[in-house]
Amino acid sequence: MNRRDFTRISGLGALVMHAIPKVTAGSMLATESDNIPSAEAVSRLHVPLGIGNHSLRAWRPNATELVDFAIEYRLDSVQFNTLAPFERLDEQHLKKLKKHALAHDISIYVGVGGICEKSDKFNNSFGDADTLVKEGIRVATALGSPVVGVRIGVLDDRYSGGGIRPKMEEVIKRMRSFRSRITDAGVKFAFENHAGDMRTEELLELIEATGTDICGAFFDPGNATYAMEDPKTAMEAVGKHILCCSARDVVIWQTDDGAMFQWTAVGEGIMDYKSYAQFMAEHCPGVPIHLEIISNSPRSIPFLQDAYWEGWPDLEAAGIIDFLKMTRKGQPLEVDQAPPGMDRKTFEMKNQEDELLRSVYYLRNECGVGLK
Repeated sequence: MNRRDFTRISGLGALVMHAIPKVTAGSMLATESDNIPSAEAVSRLHVPLGIGNHSLRAWRPNATELVDFAIEYRLDSVQFNTLAPFERLDEQHLKKLKKHALAHDISIYVGVGGICEKSDKFNNSFGDADTLVKEGIRVATALGSPVVGVRIGVLDDRYSGGGIRPKMEEVIKRMRSFRSRITDAGVKFAFENHAGDMRTEELLELIEATGTDICGAFFDPGNATYAMEDPKTAMEAVGKHILCCSARDVVIWQTDDGAMFQWTAVGEGIMDYKSYAQFMAEHCPGVPIHLEIISNSPRSIPFLQDAYWEGWPDLEAAGIIDFLKMTRKGQPLEVDQAPPGMDRKTFEMKNQEDELLRSVYYLRNECGVGLK
């Protein structure tokens, strides 16, 4: 897919949008009846609204295309979870991309992915972990990103190589070794609570041990569910340490072996995003809410199976009480299927764009998020 095709399809709505706002270039999202709520219709929170590249993973947009998407839908920021979306990483290209984004008041948040070599999911496509840290600093500096988003790994890392503790110790040691280089660059590293790898108490422990002068949280409330936490409780605990965030909603329900959850478009799950947005405005001023919608993908949390607890040796029953209350609120969601005559790839592209735009509309017009 080239840049022209991406802009044409996403910007002008060549894919039919089902029950979501329509848009024209340079306008804010409108309802299908063109009844556009004014900025005064909802109290503005001065919280920037952005998009993460993974929201449009079926499209595989490159960095320039994602910025163009943000321009088209009047967003304030873009976030990259790895270096893969960048067409090139030379200084000339990064300078051009930064100029393009700044011309439309769009900030760029850089991420390099996992920096733990003990993780089963470590990807060495851009070099070893030390190289990734160095490259993250360089790219973030070139693009004006205040943070470098990083993570340990995934839930499986709790069950291999001695559990999550050795992985935490590895990245803490690595980050400490780069302290002077990080402070000289004027950036901070933001560790994500990613795919069940760390609970909030572990994330906070990592931040404190690394040093809050160079490290903070890349908080994802949807991922808190993966670690058997109530997202609101987790968010309040992380609080002022949040340097970067991604957002999606969730529905969770009870099953015979524990629980099942499925992420959804914002406003279509059980999370209180009005409260979440207000918290961000008060405790994390200037930090964008980047949408990373990952839906149509139910996941199991079999906490009633003994084997599941092998990955949580230090977790006591009291630590999941709020999570257990959440499991009683939801009902099972069916996985959407491509309609007859539509191939799977086209369906995924349409589905992801639909859910992303519904989330933009909800945050902007129901929660007061967004600067434009």
